[in-house]
Amino acid sequence: MAALQDMYYNECPNCGATLDPGEKCDCLLEQNEHIHIRRVQYATKAEWLKARKGKIGGSDAAAVLGLNPYKTNEEFWEEMVGIRKPIDISDKPYVIYGSKAEEHIRAIFALDHPEYRVEYFGDNMLLNDKYPFAHASLDGELTELESGRKGIFECKTTELFSSIHKEKWDGEHIPDNYYIQVLHYLMVTEYEFVVLRAQIKSIWNGEIRLVTKDYHIERSEVEEDINFLYEKEQEFINKVRTKTRPALIMPEF
Repeated sequence: MAALQDMYYNECPNCGATLDPGEKCDCLLEQNEHIHIRRVQYATKAEWLKARKGKIGGSDAAAVLGLNPYKTNEEFWEEMVGIRKPIDISDKPYVIYGSKAEEHIRAIFALDHPEYRVEYFGDNMLLNDKYPFAHASLDGELTELESGRKGIFECKTTELFSSIHKEKWDGEHIPDNYYIQVLHYLMVTEYEFVVLRAQIKSIWNGEIRLVTKDYHIERSEVEEDINFLYEKEQEFINKVRTKTRPALIMPEF
């Protein structure tokens, strides 16, 4: 009987749906739309760090536009052409704090937002054949359970040291360098939205105060900015390939 039934229907190998002979499942058709995007998983963090070399990542994108407070576009170009060694900041207290806090902030976010499936894939990167010069390594990936839409989870921890620093996190907008970072991720992944969770820390009279903010960005509202960033990254990578030093862009603070 099972053999007879197999003549009349097939099962999708991906989701298990029942299909007519020769019918393609909707889930596979959706996957094929993004066949040019792939995930590469690495066994160790060292392998992941090595694979990032020669490509523009999310935290690099702001440097391309002169909006990275820690690195100029010229310094990043020197790293890309191999005449400057990137500064290792992995032992900095704020980097260690952010790395250790990330998994806990992601877990609390999942509890706060049951409307999403929250996933993390460890030492991996997403690559898009449309943008061979770029990669995306995400703090997490979101699936909107009701609609199936895919999104990006980005986690930031910051400590306020001055009123100027505080102003960057006031209101509805995130600091420019982080905005450029998530635009880059939207470009590479082609996902539909971003949720950036910021843990903002301040110390007052010896008391630690933590404020948590979630910033939601819809791809449909920032397509023009994504296209602008793509053009600037393409210009930059062409200067890397031709070893043409870019004009220095000084960050505005």
